[in-house]
Amino acid sequence: MIVEVTGLYKAFGSTRVLEGVDLHVEEGTVLALLGPNGAGKTTAVRILTTLSRPDRGSVRIAGYDVVREPARVRGVISLTGQSVAVDDQQTGRENLVMIGRLMHLGIPAARRRATELLERFGLVDAMNRRVRTYSGGMRRRLDLAMSLVSQPRVIFLDEPTTGLDPASRTTMWDAVRDLVSAGTTIVLTTQYLEEADRLADRIVLIDGGRVAASGTADALKSQVGGDRLVLRFAAEADTARAAALFGVPRGTDPLALGVPSDGGAGHLHRVLDDLRAAGVPPVTVSSHRPTLDDVFLSLTATTADATTATTDAGRSPAQV
Repeated sequence: MIVEVTGLYKAFGSTRVLEGVDLHVEEGTVLALLGPNGAGKTTAVRILTTLSRPDRGSVRIAGYDVVREPARVRGVISLTGQSVAVDDQQTGRENLVMIGRLMHLGIPAARRRATELLERFGLVDAMNRRVRTYSGGMRRRLDLAMSLVSQPRVIFLDEPTTGLDPASRTTMWDAVRDLVSAGTTIVLTTQYLEEADRLADRIVLIDGGRVAASGTADALKSQVGGDRLVLRFAAEADTARAAALFGVPRGTDPLALGVPSDGGAGHLHRVLDDLRAAGVPPVTVSSHRPTLDDVFLSLTATTADATTATTDAGRSPAQV
């Protein structure tokens, strides 16, 4: 494992932000950290990138301990934060050469590396323009390119596509895929669940400073149920008859009913035949597969309910 995190704890005063987080990332893969605002994602990234110290726990990157060997850790990682960190007064090329010089590359080597990255991120036509004239997507691509000057083994991307339009977001996704295919490891935090679904080899859902769930996208989706058919009826009485026919509970929508499905056409035909025979044909039928949105809402809600229950259990009736 190139990233190994065990029992990570961090508090700010009386506020506990991380409470025993474990993370393990294989080299050349993408790990996505998901969670609601305030879950502890950014704090975890700050610790992993040596910008903050943990209160307890072990963190190793490429074999180096982030507390005892921070300089070595910084030599194998890069961080692209939530805010774009570029110099608007310089050109795109000048930004990249400047970073190369700060990384102790000679002038010829810094210029060669700048040219490579400008070509890689499609910025050659704009390389001699001041960055203040760049679009948001171009600035974000330049920001990512700057983090690659030192050819890091692990890149931390903290919500890299926030505020980008769909086309620019897709371009960034392509860049991330290219990096991974070349052997780079990515640790990604994001609020876009589609982004995690498309890019991540593994997903860790953090809620309340703890790991609520982890696994592949498909494995997490299976935790919240399988495929189902959503049937809509013309009258509430028809919904009730269909619910009794299939032995499934009714939901909050009086005209809709969810029926478990194996995802096959044969099962759909059997359901429709049964409804027709019972005299309650549906108005519409749609198929629904669990999404990461379902996972996020289900698991974070479960954690929130458990936390509330634990808190309430320690209060008197008057306090509750």
